[in-house]
Amino acid sequence: MRLNRVVVALALGLASTVGVAADPDQAIRNTLKAIDPELPIEAIAESPMNGLYQVQLQGGRQLYASEDGQFLLQGYLFQVKDGKPVNLTEAAETQGVAKLMAAIPVSEMVVFAPKQPKTHITVFTDTDCGYCQKLHSEVPELNRLGVEVRYLAFPRQGLESAAAKELANVWCAKDPLNAMDRAKTSQPVADVACENPVAKQYALGQMIGVSGTPAIVLANGKIIPGYQPAPQLAKIALESK
Repeated sequence: MRLNRVVVALALGLASTVGVAADPDQAIRNTLKAIDPELPIEAIAESPMNGLYQVQLQGGRQLYASEDGQFLLQGYLFQVKDGKPVNLTEAAETQGVAKLMAAIPVSEMVVFAPKQPKTHITVFTDTDCGYCQKLHSEVPELNRLGVEVRYLAFPRQGLESAAAKELANVWCAKDPLNAMDRAKTSQPVADVACENPVAKQYALGQMIGVSGTPAIVLANGKIIPGYQPAPQLAKIALESK
């Protein structure tokens, strides 16, 4: 999803060429379609700010538009409550990501679960990423602290890379947990061919803005980019459930 297309198009004045429709929803859709016909719009609704509409895109991303669709904003919308700023955009994006994560069958993940999980994290991972390997070495500690670790594949160098092939081997293995352990410690994983979700998970990661690994998604949908030590990560995860 290239939101910068919106900014570029506005700079070129494309939005001014769009005719105003009879209702805000259609007017805003007309503007956005003129800018980028492939922009994945999920919903348009009034925002908490009078006169401003909120555009929800696939992956949880948010844009804002005027009622007539002639003005667009990309950025954070804050509301001051009891003297404190609340980031409404971040809250909406987090909810969107949480919804997407909840729709993924656990059977399509490689899951390291404690006997009595208190919460879970979903980790977009690459087998040859150093910090991914470091995080994986701390999975037993995360499990001990009650955090279930759910892996999704995200080959940083693309679907034609060696890492993508290795991730596919992990997902296709008879024992994916053991295969993941081997891959994360630079041990060979047997070549196995099967239908696997690596490409789909890679696309999902790109949709929600993952650009590097590990990318950790908390149970509430908040994304933590990069490695966090197990005690710190467990604390954040348990507070977010």
